[in-house]
Amino acid sequence: MFLRAAFSPSDLGRPPRLLLALVASLFLALAPGGRAADPAEVALRASDPRFLYEGRIDGRDPAAPVLAWQGSRVSIDFEGPLLVLAFTKADGKNFLDVHVDGQVWVAAVAEGGPSRVVFPLPLSQGRHHLSLHKRQEAAGGSFAFGGIGIAQGSRAWAPRTPAYSLKMEFYGDSITAGACDEDGPSDQWEDRRTHNGELSYAAVTGEAYHADWRNISVSGIGIVTGWIPVVAGQTWDKLYPTADSPAADLSLWTPDVVCVNLGDNDADYPKAHGLPFPDGFDARYTELIRGIRRAYPKAEVVMLLGGMESGSQSVQLNADWGRAVARLEAADPRMHHLVFRHWTPSHPRVSDHRILADELITWLRGQDFMAKFVRP
Repeated sequence: MFLRAAFSPSDLGRPPRLLLALVASLFLALAPGGRAADPAEVALRASDPRFLYEGRIDGRDPAAPVLAWQGSRVSIDFEGPLLVLAFTKADGKNFLDVHVDGQVWVAAVAEGGPSRVVFPLPLSQGRHHLSLHKRQEAAGGSFAFGGIGIAQGSRAWAPRTPAYSLKMEFYGDSITAGACDEDGPSDQWEDRRTHNGELSYAAVTGEAYHADWRNISVSGIGIVTGWIPVVAGQTWDKLYPTADSPAADLSLWTPDVVCVNLGDNDADYPKAHGLPFPDGFDARYTELIRGIRRAYPKAEVVMLLGGMESGSQSVQLNADWGRAVARLEAADPRMHHLVFRHWTPSHPRVSDHRILADELITWLRGQDFMAKFVRP
């Protein structure tokens, strides 16, 4: 919560102890995250209509919209040398890319809340464009955005409406989420700062087509089984990556192209535990895709496979997935498929995501249904 620090002339005559108490109380009110606010700061709350929100965001409380899915974005234009980010609460370890006039800084959101983060890079007195991008995958955590603080007397504006050429939605697991893409030689899950969905093949493809893209991907998830206790059929249409999450209102935003890359964990998890490939994959995959079709009756649906060894090299997964795809494409001319040629033994790194994106972008260029959209 932001408050302005204001003293009347009579305050100057108060006993020092009372004055110190007043200052201390203001410090606590202005600094819920443990940092004092600048007395010359003014708040723009998250409910301010000048903020532009993009992505599948839980906006049921306009004063504290929650960003869970990777790639969710908030933007606004403002002026002046001060920028403070406010968060009302956070679950898990959250990171976001803070873009200001071409400068990019990775901010960590303190777990719990409320908290404040001061943008540390120099800002001029002029007008700036701010864009916040949730960096790590939804499985790592979510946070409620509280707004920003700017210099007293500074103005703010709604940002220019982006001129998108199309809308794209990606459903997948850790591959599509960009998990571990900035890690070193070994995958690690302790510090999600290096899990950058902004550099996943989904993001690269979306940006190449100047698309309004959304990434609804959950690390470890499968169609029938996986490394987490929920499956894709329980989360694809939700606000959060959990089975008990409230449903998202899918009528608020309708994609033109939907890409689905799932199945790796159905092969990887049983293999790691000495179990057979799960029964029912074919039917459950078909059910999921048909559910997506019911939600988006006019969208082009692209069924993807691969990116990691566990999926690309699984004979059983390729067979079951292939049967489901053949059945779906035979019944629906707006169903399509692509098997990635490139794969990695561990999670794809940034360079691998560029290769995967190049494959998908090149394939999309050759599809008749993309002719009506601006090509990269």
